[in-house]
This record gives sequence, structure tokens and C-alpha cells, in this order.
Amino acid sequence: MSEPQTDLAPESVELTPEQIKARRRRNLWIALSIGGFMLLVFLITLAKLGANVIERPL
Repeated sequence: MSEPQTDLAPESVELTPEQIKARRRRNLWIALSIGGFMLLVFLITLAKLGANVIERPL
């Protein structure tokens, strides 16, 4: 049988300042990409629905 584990705490990884900077830059580009995609879908939806969708009565 195997020995029981006494230390159940997960190992943590220390990131270097360069890795932290790269992670932030990567996350920013991902966020901008998602925002751009959402804007593109919104504009395509408006184009397909037509210009009168904004001026319709409620």
C-alpha cells in the first residue's frame, strides 16, 4: 500500500515579473479580441435587421 499524504496543500508557482507582464498583456489582447467580436456580431445583427429597427415604435 502507498503511504498516506501528510501535506495536502497544493504547490504554488512563483511567477517572474516578466511572466506576470506577459500574462497581463496576453489577457488584455484576449479581452480586446472578445470585445471586438461582440461589436462585430452586434453590427452584423443591426445590418441584417435593417436601419428601421432603431426607429420602430415600442
